[in-house]
Amino acid sequence: AAAVPDIAAQLNLASACINASLYILSVLRAGAESMMAAPAAAGRPPLVVVGHRGKGMNALASPDERLREVKENTVRSFNDAARVAGVGYVEFDVQVTKDGCPIVFHDNFIYTEQDGKISGKRVTDLPLDEFLSYGPQKDQDKVGRPLLRKLKDGRTLMWDVRSDEPLCTLREAFEGVDARVGFNVELKFDDDLDYQEEELAGVLQAILKVVFEHAKDRPVIFSSFQPDAAQLMRKLQDQYPVYFLTVGGTQIHADARRNSLEEAVRLCRAGGLQGIVSEARAVFRHPSAVARVKESDLSLLTYGQLNNVPEAVYMQHLMGVDGVIVDLVQEIAEAVSEFAAVVAPEPSPEEGQAGRLGPDRAAPAKKTPNFSQREISFLLRLIPELVQ
Repeated sequence: AAAVPDIAAQLNLASACINASLYILSVLRAGAESMMAAPAAAGRPPLVVVGHRGKGMNALASPDERLREVKENTVRSFNDAARVAGVGYVEFDVQVTKDGCPIVFHDNFIYTEQDGKISGKRVTDLPLDEFLSYGPQKDQDKVGRPLLRKLKDGRTLMWDVRSDEPLCTLREAFEGVDARVGFNVELKFDDDLDYQEEELAGVLQAILKVVFEHAKDRPVIFSSFQPDAAQLMRKLQDQYPVYFLTVGGTQIHADARRNSLEEAVRLCRAGGLQGIVSEARAVFRHPSAVARVKESDLSLLTYGQLNNVPEAVYMQHLMGVDGVIVDLVQEIAEAVSEFAAVVAPEPSPEEGQAGRLGPDRAAPAKKTPNFSQREISFLLRLIPELVQ
């Protein structure tokens, strides 16, 4: 266990999914396996598995080919995730083009290369036709602009994946994706920009128009890192749950509402939101925060690299987390199915109502799970070492 911090210091998506996780899992496995029949799991509903940007985000610099299997945030990626047994939702990012069309794309800027020169444009400054001109085209007779991606380390790489697919609009996602899978629609805004309420309202209303016209019976939840957008979406409609996305203190933002799980709970209660989506590391650093989330009658989902580690996912389940957003969709869905058999009593009528995770989906537990002192001690000894 003493060696875990050295590995964690180098942790990125690739190592979390491949080499580093092998050693970390060997450290955690004995403790995790000893908890497989823990009473805390016995009364819990099944953990909801959510495909991150469909079948997983594209990590273009990773040696793991699974992270470049299919273009993220495309109809193909969403359907690939939907075909995996145990996947309840796909998560994706929605922005609105200059001419008012909701589109599915994560990054704030989109890049191309022409005559050896790389250039980028803000996605929301583009009209729809120009946005769709990047990458492969639906019309086989057309050639799209080369699509590149700028990484956090400053490098700009060709967006090369095994199964390349055209970019898509929110409407196309509703029309082209298996209706049995729910949508976790992240309302995407740039952290570096200030938004007035009128501007936020215009973006949200454009998104709601598509959702109301095309969602039909599909389960839908909204989420956003932008506190004002999340609260405003709750004011604009009450048909679909709204979750607040937070890093939970793993990064520090100028807006204090984004800097802790406690602030997230406060914002949700003030704005009538139904749940929180937290970075998984924040939950492991502050396990007691889960109880406060549950006491506030909120659902709790998590995202982040640790959610690609089965043992970390299982321990979140023991702690009371309701769902995990993951990149290694097949692997984590299979792992969840292996321990799901020890839970799953029939929900009460109150718990079975359509709500936080949508109709006909697993409802969150109404009570704080029974988490033994032994399990808490195990988590506090090992997990913080991993996530610091």
